[in-house]
Amino acid sequence: MKLEGRLIKKIDYTIIIIVLLICSLGVLMIGSATHTYVGGSEGFIKTQITSIILGLIAIAIILLIDYNSVARFWVPIYIACNGLLLAVLLFGSGKETWGANRWIRIAGRQFQPADFVKIGIIICLAKIISDNKDRINEPLVLLKIFAYAGLPMVLIYLQPDLGTTMAFAFFTFGMIFIAGLRFKYIIGTILTGVICFPIMWFTGLLKPYHKNRIMVFLNPELDPSDTGYQILQSKLAVGSGMFWGKGLYNGSQTQYGFLPEKHNDFIFSVIAEELGFIGVTALIALYGFLLKRFISIARDAKDDFGAFLVIGNTFMLAFHIFANIAMTIGLMPVTGKPLPFISYGGTFMLTNMIAVGIILNVNMRRDKINF
Repeated sequence: MKLEGRLIKKIDYTIIIIVLLICSLGVLMIGSATHTYVGGSEGFIKTQITSIILGLIAIAIILLIDYNSVARFWVPIYIACNGLLLAVLLFGSGKETWGANRWIRIAGRQFQPADFVKIGIIICLAKIISDNKDRINEPLVLLKIFAYAGLPMVLIYLQPDLGTTMAFAFFTFGMIFIAGLRFKYIIGTILTGVICFPIMWFTGLLKPYHKNRIMVFLNPELDPSDTGYQILQSKLAVGSGMFWGKGLYNGSQTQYGFLPEKHNDFIFSVIAEELGFIGVTALIALYGFLLKRFISIARDAKDDFGAFLVIGNTFMLAFHIFANIAMTIGLMPVTGKPLPFISYGGTFMLTNMIAVGIILNVNMRRDKINF
């Protein structure tokens, strides 16, 4: 397989440059965040750079494949995705360290299947929604979509992983909303959530640690030495950066070990403390420009399947960006969601790069006619 010259010319290199700029900032901040760790930051930096390179290779491979050919395999993809999630429930690891079995270990390496499953389910939903776009407001069609999205969401919730479950709900709703979901269904969904939340709270469907996170989110001082510690230290780090920041390797919360998970979930706090308002504004601007480009690609896609592929991946990335930043400044409960292209983690980086590759693929073939 190889790309035609006219397709190569249609690759949106601006997107690649923006992604690499964000990734470079991530490597820089991971180096600062892990500077005081035993063994230093070299291992973390090498691993992150390797993840970025693997992600770029994944993008190159994805561009070789016409995205429409993937649509034919949506059923096997759906089965494989749910099979992976079942394998996590049966053979997963991580509970001893992170309190939940979300990883599968193979040959000494571990990965989080839910990250890859997000891409697979977006492909499946894009196919289902594009095939039923003209009937999107029919109850049976909506029920079908929610059933296909609901099964993996339940399996992920059982791990338990509420944050990823929320990500699934966000991009599923985003895709059917763009498809033309009527306002009455939106109101109905909101009312259902309002009614179901107290039921879940008092019947035990919400696990104790979920309840604790919500209570601590509302008032971190309830448990300042344990569950409230993360958000209190994060807000202190963000606020202390002020306008210009304290400079790389000079953040007190970061370098003296007060900030937890500083190379992963709370790396935005490191950026805010050491690069200040200027640094986080630049990062958010890059994210905003990237998402804007994605939206333009969805609008210009040559078919509905391609458009919904882009929409689903855009909503997924947007959720992670918003959820992570909101979590670090106290606007959302701590959900353990990393920051795309910035946070340390091979599986998450590769998933984000695959999402970018799919979006670039749709854009590159927006004018191609298939015979």
